Amino acid sequence: MALLDPSTLFFQFDGTRRRILIAYWTVILLAAPLWWNITSIERLSLPSSRVNAQAHTTLTFPTAVLLDPSFDVATVVNLQQLLEARVPKDLSVVVQTGTQATEPGQYLVSHSSSDDTILAGRQLLFPSKQPLTQLADTLTQLLAPYPALREFRVAQYAPRYRIAFTLLNEDAAAGHFMRGWDIKSALSRHIKPVITSMSMLHNFTIESQVQFHAPLAFELQALEDGSFGVTSEDLTVFINSAEWTLSSSSSNDPVLHLVLFVPSVNNRPLNIMNTRVNTFLIPQWGGVVIYNPSSDEDYMTSATLDAVFPSFSHHLLSLLGLPRLPSDVTCSDDISDWQLDALLRRRALENNQGAKDILRSTVKLVDQIENMPVGPVVQNDVEAALSALEKLHGLSSVSLGDASRYSAEAVTIASRAFFNPGMLALLYFPPEHRYAVYTPLFASAVIPLFAAAVREIVAWRKQKRQAVAQS
Repeated sequence: MALLDPSTLFFQFDGTRRRILIAYWTVILLAAPLWWNITSIERLSLPSSRVNAQAHTTLTFPTAVLLDPSFDVATVVNLQQLLEARVPKDLSVVVQTGTQATEPGQYLVSHSSSDDTILAGRQLLFPSKQPLTQLADTLTQLLAPYPALREFRVAQYAPRYRIAFTLLNEDAAAGHFMRGWDIKSALSRHIKPVITSMSMLHNFTIESQVQFHAPLAFELQALEDGSFGVTSEDLTVFINSAEWTLSSSSSNDPVLHLVLFVPSVNNRPLNIMNTRVNTFLIPQWGGVVIYNPSSDEDYMTSATLDAVFPSFSHHLLSLLGLPRLPSDVTCSDDISDWQLDALLRRRALENNQGAKDILRSTVKLVDQIENMPVGPVVQNDVEAALSALEKLHGLSSVSLGDASRYSAEAVTIASRAFFNPGMLALLYFPPEHRYAVYTPLFASAVIPLFAAAVREIVAWRKQKRQAVAQS
């Protein structure tokens, strides 16, 4: 049987072979835009000019100090000068006469026949015998009580917090442990007023738990009187995070821990050395109260918790940043309007600066990393944060509450833009990685097609020259 000549096969005809090659290259060229579109990184522009412009703006809060008609005009003028020299630049204080202060940022000062300085709502009752400089110092401490914008002990701002109350028994196996506590009534009396006062700034979720094994990570010091002591150095490692499970639920909200620690029966009484209180604050984390129960006590009643929860309330207010009143000022309210206003101003300033820093960092990061994607979600969040900052500056002189709300919105949205998962998706895949992936994939297909195309072009030109020569 004779073998077929390959040149007689239909797909070996020059025209057919070239049409097949052209079809392959047509598919590749038509698919190239689609491949480029689905593999390219979307980088939308960010409003860098607006971000840079916001970085140079300053936030000020107008404050009106109203002196009742018993103060003369000279006192008004002199107090204005004294306050201008004392308060920070973010406060624009105006001293004038008035009889009523009802809005945030308005404060009434009246003479008092008493020797005590008293706060009553938005009114300051100041002893008439005290000099004007003393009044200026007191007002400065009330209006601007923070030495710095950021304090180490204060928890970082968050719109939502979880407050975790934990009753920790060091070693229930040793016997004589606390099996439970009447926490609901204590929360209602001591913590609910704090949460209600802070509701303008935060939303709170409260949880509680009882644990029966919480060993310490250090040795206690036995004292001569038979008690045990904890040094100030031991307090830094008091929380045994490796063996204590203090978080009982899964959430991204920051947690403020308030721990009631009951020592083992073998380590009682346990006291903090060189101090008169058995409680301490852990900055930005929470507070701890050490409780030594009596020999016949195994359940913490409501009356017992009334002696403990004021410390928890104080710790919570410290962590949330509520300023303390001056030592010479008394107030019948647990939280005064002056303190709340100062906290609102402080959080607004803190969030304003934080949002600006985050937005500048976002723009700088995108400019530095060329392959970082910037999608419409990130772009919209950056623009929304800028809009919130603009509203914050516009309302700072109108409504302190609205200004605080927009400052929280600005820093929250700016943080969401900076930590957007889409921005980080290709952050660790530089162009060299893409070349390493696509080169083995396409080289095996493109190189034979390219060689065949070159061969057919050479053959076609050769045939064309032969046809010209024969003619």
